Amino acid sequence: MADEKTTIVDAQAQLEGKLTGKDATIHGRVKGEISLSGRLLVGEDGKVNASVAAEAVEIAGHLEGDVKAKSVTLKETARVKGRIDAQSLVVREGAWLSGPVASGEAPRETPAPKPPTPTPPPAPPRPPETPGA
Repeated sequence: MADEKTTIVDAQAQLEGKLTGKDATIHGRVKGEISLSGRLLVGEDGKVNASVAAEAVEIAGHLEGDVKAKSVTLKETARVKGRIDAQSLVVREGAWLSGPVASGEAPRETPAPKPPTPTPPPAPPRPPETPGA
């Protein structure tokens, strides 16, 4: 829809719960869960403590939580603590990131190699035959 607007959490606002929609810009505080079909922008003064899922995420402020997006950009002032899972990740000089990162295309599943067929143990030696017995 052409008339869709961006949700804005201003610098004086505090939001706790689940934020859903298309696009959002956060300059205040958000705690909980963010699920967007479009873009999330966390401004320099924004403080987010939430799990985030969006098409694109751009962080200039603070974020603590897991982020799953197609593209993630950490600006020079970004401070992020948590897991990032993104096809494209840009970390600008000066940004701080602490947590595991999965970036790029997911590896193709390859079948596990079959274990080698065990070889039977050697037969025990037979006692020597004694002639005439």
